[in-house]
Amino acid sequence: MASNRLTALIIAVAAFIAGAVHGCIPSYKLNGSAIDYTVYRTIHVSEFPIRAALVYPPLQMTFENELNDYITRNTRLQTTDGASDLILEGEITGYSLSPQAVTENAIASQTRLTITVRVKYTDTKAEGKDIDQTFSAYRDFDSSLMLTDVQDDLCQQISKELVDLIFNSTLGNW
Repeated sequence: MASNRLTALIIAVAAFIAGAVHGCIPSYKLNGSAIDYTVYRTIHVSEFPIRAALVYPPLQMTFENELNDYITRNTRLQTTDGASDLILEGEITGYSLSPQAVTENAIASQTRLTITVRVKYTDTKAEGKDIDQTFSAYRDFDSSLMLTDVQDDLCQQISKELVDLIFNSTLGNW
């Protein structure tokens, strides 16, 4: 009889621990998105033309490819060319260089490349979730380097950061 009580007590404690542990298990969304796939199935990502005073033509394709790839990797949304549940459109409004870290000889030892993108996000399924926002990111590089030597790499890095900011503000759960 004592062994039955001991067995029942062990089972009760084990059940309690299992329930407590199960209730404390954190849940994660590995893609970081906050999309209800029962409501949202499609997204249209339009071209992002360059409307900046200084133009680097490969930037448009670099940015658009990074944005489309990120959405494909991190959501289950189907991209479309027509009517969609979600719409991402915009333009590259800034591509600028500015001197940084001026030395005592009044010479800049660093130059900053800044890229600015205006994004209009439209949710056709829910009112009040639309966004019209400008995002900006930059990278500094040594002024002794020619921009043409570092431009592709810097544009890739900045595009990745911009896409991350845009995703988190529109499709992400932050």
